[in-house]
Amino acid sequence: MAGSTAQLKNYRQSPRKVRLVADLVRGKRADRALAQLSMLPKRASDPVAKLIKSAVANAGAGAEGLVVSKIEVNGGIVFKRFMPRARGRASAIRKKTSIITLTLSAIEPKAKAPKKAAAKAPKAAEETQN
Repeated sequence: MAGSTAQLKNYRQSPRKVRLVADLVRGKRADRALAQLSMLPKRASDPVAKLIKSAVANAGAGAEGLVVSKIEVNGGIVFKRFMPRARGRASAIRKKTSIITLTLSAIEPKAKAPKKAAAKAPKAAEETQN
């Protein structure tokens, strides 16, 4: 399985704040990431959890067999507003948005490492040196 993706466009929070949540779930299993996001007191945790659930539904498999292999947060469109200042001037206010892209992939089973048969050889070499 190549992986399933989900994308959230123009989420109305700055990318810097959303990256804190994205870094927390990157590389974790999907079910564990959802459990951790449910207890996280950040505003971005609910949309990221919803995005993970969407990617799990796109995969068509259970959340326990998937891992968050890639999550990236990029900047979206920026709303420009102006605030009146002293002496008739105006200063710009930039209201930033985020684009979150998430990829889930299947967990690969770990291959067992072969046992080392040469563990006795170094002991024999030490005995010959003494």
